[in-house]
Amino acid sequence: MNETQALYDYAPLLQLMLLGATIALGPLAWVAWRSRGGARGKRLQALMVLTLFLTFDLVMFGAFTRLTDSGLGCPDWPGCYGNASPIGAREEISAAQDAMPTGPVTHGKAWVEMIHRYLASAVGVLIIAINVGVWRQKRQWQREGRTGDEPLHPGWAVATLVWVCLQGVFGAWTVTMKLFPAIVTLHLIGGLVLLALLCAQAVRQVRTVQGVQPVQLPVNLRWAMVAALALVWIQVALGGWVSTNYAVLACTTFPTCQGSWWPAMDFAQGFEIWRPLGLLKDGSHIGFAALTAIHYVHRLFAYLVLVVLVVLGLRMLRAGDSTHPVAAQGRWLLALAALQLVTGLSNVILDWPLAAAVLHTGGAAALVGVLTWALAASEASASQAVLVSSNTPLATAKAKA
Repeated sequence: MNETQALYDYAPLLQLMLLGATIALGPLAWVAWRSRGGARGKRLQALMVLTLFLTFDLVMFGAFTRLTDSGLGCPDWPGCYGNASPIGAREEISAAQDAMPTGPVTHGKAWVEMIHRYLASAVGVLIIAINVGVWRQKRQWQREGRTGDEPLHPGWAVATLVWVCLQGVFGAWTVTMKLFPAIVTLHLIGGLVLLALLCAQAVRQVRTVQGVQPVQLPVNLRWAMVAALALVWIQVALGGWVSTNYAVLACTTFPTCQGSWWPAMDFAQGFEIWRPLGLLKDGSHIGFAALTAIHYVHRLFAYLVLVVLVVLGLRMLRAGDSTHPVAAQGRWLLALAALQLVTGLSNVILDWPLAAAVLHTGGAAALVGVLTWALAASEASASQAVLVSSNTPLATAKAKA
């Protein structure tokens, strides 16, 4: 990077905003076409589900950006050497690539980084559109004097918009603070928080539009879901710490690490949070024992999370027949737990293949989504037996009897 290159150059900001809006027009047009002639609530439902899907894709592409070392492909923010695309910065990128062919700035890495920023901008525009839709739905509901379940509170959409703006700030810091591990990890966690917020809103909107009542679940099963989600969040943080510190290859054997069940580890160095990449606070390089500690803590905690997810998934399968929504969520949990086990082992045994590493992040995001979905679509029942929702065929049959 040129020593005189500013870390922040807002000259291309307007162009980037317009480009994000242009990209967002595609999903918005698809929603308008797919929901043509339908009620406004259904269009909003389609927009929320599509934004949720695209946000999941954004999380996956963010993992790809990180794992291909493209996070500094454009060393300033929000553009690339003060330009809206790598095309305008080709001379600067070429000079950096010639000086360091395998360095952080290359033409390929610059495009990966900027595409990630374009997609993030588009998701931000879609979240603005959701805010407009939610407020209009609220006013329509009030004008019509409708009764029953209240529509989604606009506070959810506003909080999501604030959060995506905060994600943009962390994205900027990721670049300007040179992949500072704590910032990159928080950026990953923030992406999954955004995913959870959108998932909860999509579920609530479906309930509003379709008149679906929440599934009644025993209190202990609901608490088990909450506990599993909390453990998944901790594991996500640990996994992000492994990835951002490049500690995946500190242990290349399984189930042991470096041929030992308890290898040499330096927990104090490994979990010194506020420090530059590869360095300690005093400026010295982080030791291999510290990287081993980072990796092995994540692996040991993964055993606990895997057991909890399998037990919870089996409990959810027994919650009702195969058509019960909780049973479907249980199948998803079991499948994703298996995916995380396979991709996690692949990262260790196969020397961190890119596809497996990206899928591992995607699996973690999907686990957050499924558990959020299960909690948002249900509520606790005083009974210890599972009660199906009032609009299911079984409930209807019981009412007729």
